[in-house]
Amino acid sequence: MTKEIGRRAWMLAGAVALGMAASAPAWADNIIVGLITKTDNNPFFVKMRDGASAKAKELGVTLQTFAGKYDGDNDSQVAAIESLISAGAKGILITPSDTKAIVPTVKKARDAGLLVIALDTPLDPIEAADATFATDNFQAGKLIGEWAKGMLGDKAKDAHVAMLDALEFQPTVDVLRDVGFQTGFGLKVPNLAHYGAGEDKRIVGHQWGKGAEEGGRTGMENLLQKDPDINVVYTINEPTAAGAYEALKAAGREKDVLMVSVDGGCPGVRNVKAGVIGATSQQYPLLMASMGVQAVVDYAKTGKKPEPSPGLKFFNTGVNLVTDHPMPGVPSISVQEGLSKCWG
Repeated sequence: MTKEIGRRAWMLAGAVALGMAASAPAWADNIIVGLITKTDNNPFFVKMRDGASAKAKELGVTLQTFAGKYDGDNDSQVAAIESLISAGAKGILITPSDTKAIVPTVKKARDAGLLVIALDTPLDPIEAADATFATDNFQAGKLIGEWAKGMLGDKAKDAHVAMLDALEFQPTVDVLRDVGFQTGFGLKVPNLAHYGAGEDKRIVGHQWGKGAEEGGRTGMENLLQKDPDINVVYTINEPTAAGAYEALKAAGREKDVLMVSVDGGCPGVRNVKAGVIGATSQQYPLLMASMGVQAVVDYAKTGKKPEPSPGLKFFNTGVNLVTDHPMPGVPSISVQEGLSKCWG
């Protein structure tokens, strides 16, 4: 079996290969791009896959996609990287589940000559990837914190704040959004690299919902047991917020609690319109993924790696606060505009 036939047989056996366009230019014939997401059921990652697929088709390159079984599934992501190295991929786009544990395997890929780009969630350290295309997650958290503080006015100083985070080992995106919210709300933040130790007394506690509706519901139930007077709820993403709302509704508290979130998917923006979420920070996964595929192709052709935005360690793909209750001094867009930009 020739090397080319063997490569194509491996791709056919792989679970997630896409065919190359018939009109692909000659240089595209050997370009394989890998996309590895945290899960395959979160609308954010579904849209990311859609963006990468469309760009790969446009450029005439092969895309192979992989996903963890659950948020935090590092083992599946390790296996995916090793498969892509064996397949001769030119680059890997990854939303890392465990931003520290995946680093040695990422190094293995880079040592093998692959371009590795983190999407949405920076590695720890961020320099462990060749590049990062992401929302400014600290800014996303800060915007919803500033908005919530403005909505409460003088009552913010006596707030009872519930924090529904992602994972207990605190991946980078989890930390950035959490401490960003705390900063925007005016809470005391002793450590911008971690949360949970020596914090402002207004924080009731943290629960880890794994970015899912079920986790948000359970986490909210636990925090309500700890403090029935919670009146502000921060959530890592909109599926978590949806679950938290169900717990609040069951407790008869859904109308007197202010909830904020991050993502900007269509279901989440519709929940802002319905009053389930007060405001959400909208990010743009399709752009992250399509830019990532383009960057791998450019690297394969020229050897040039993508550069970060000026003054940052990553390329900022943008964020907008979505709400129909704008606060002075806090930039935002309307729900109508948010719906025109949403995904999922």
